Amino acid sequence: MSVSINGASQVLRPPTDGLPYLRHDLAGRLSTEPGSVVIEGDRIAGFEPSADAAIQIDAGGCAVIPGFVDCHTHLPFAGWREREYEMKIGGESYETIARAGGGIRASARSLAEASDEEVLSQARALAGEMLAHGTTTFECKSGYGLSAEGETRAIRLAAALSGRVAQRTRSTALLAHAVPDGYEAGAWMEEVEAMLPDALAAGDVTALDIYVESVAFDNDHLRRMGELAKRSSLDLRAHVEQFNANHSVPVALHAGARSVDHLACLPEDELAALAGAETAAVLLPGAEFLGEERVAPGRALADAGAICVLGSDLNPGTSPVLSIPVIIGLAVRRYRWSALEALLACTLNAAWVLRLSDIVGSLEVGKRADVLVLDGPIERIAYQFGRNPVAFVFSGGELVHARADCAPRISR
Repeated sequence: MSVSINGASQVLRPPTDGLPYLRHDLAGRLSTEPGSVVIEGDRIAGFEPSADAAIQIDAGGCAVIPGFVDCHTHLPFAGWREREYEMKIGGESYETIARAGGGIRASARSLAEASDEEVLSQARALAGEMLAHGTTTFECKSGYGLSAEGETRAIRLAAALSGRVAQRTRSTALLAHAVPDGYEAGAWMEEVEAMLPDALAAGDVTALDIYVESVAFDNDHLRRMGELAKRSSLDLRAHVEQFNANHSVPVALHAGARSVDHLACLPEDELAALAGAETAAVLLPGAEFLGEERVAPGRALADAGAICVLGSDLNPGTSPVLSIPVIIGLAVRRYRWSALEALLACTLNAAWVLRLSDIVGSLEVGKRADVLVLDGPIERIAYQFGRNPVAFVFSGGELVHARADCAPRISR
């Protein structure tokens, strides 16, 4: 299929082609000049309108941007935990809920009780909603298995999900999410090492992940997970500094982590080292907002030149949020980022985390045609908070979502 998206008011382009990422102090170099985008098959073919294209889209007054890359979700999972949200509103802390058997353990019970088809049906429906909000690539995580069999099943379900959705997916093995009942943290890490061959065989895993927190694992376990990742030729991801300053970022940097995620409690004296590294700072404002957590130092990280990234943290407990436009709105308001800074964080830089920035994340000739047409300017995404601005979604060159009110813009 050939498509010509014509006369957009803004086309978001990188300052130069071939960038693996763009540090955030350079986000202002992104281009938003008017123009057109042409798609041939599953690739971006050019930036001049084509009268010969089979499908013509009038993009007057619209913005054309890359599809969103959500590099931090906990799909697939089972059920929800709305009662815990009421408890948090009433003053209970995440730690208290978790220690009482809620939190991750509650989701582990739900996953164990659900059939494979029930899990995949829920995940596929959520992926469909994500697609309508512009997410064309997303990460899956295990982590709700809390046993060797459960984690292997979660990875297998993630692999199955990839064949049922229009998006491209990546799989992360979050094998150290919570300490299962009957184990101490160190003993569970022994189990993680033992299960690793079977877990990796269950799906196309590209990274190992660990949660460092008072209710989970510590920095020694983070070091060990880094060793396991290196031994298996996988990336290391790490949930760190969410509720407490555990001084995990230097440990993660030394281990060569691809990303450190959350960072709401990042110590000020550790910011410069992170900003100078090729380790991405993945910020999750949905969890911060709904959990009334501290706000990550997004403005300081951006000014220091970090590789900043946004993710939804879509999960049944702390961030049941699937809309990247909502995440952009939170980041602009709470981190005091510009619209361009927010878009960089959920396109090219998010693709870098998943090792996909040579394929997706920016509008360049030859890249996969994951393209969004917004119904207004880029700046309106955050300004009209909570509204979905996505009019058309192309995934791999295929028109996979078109808003009904925008249908008159299409001609064939």
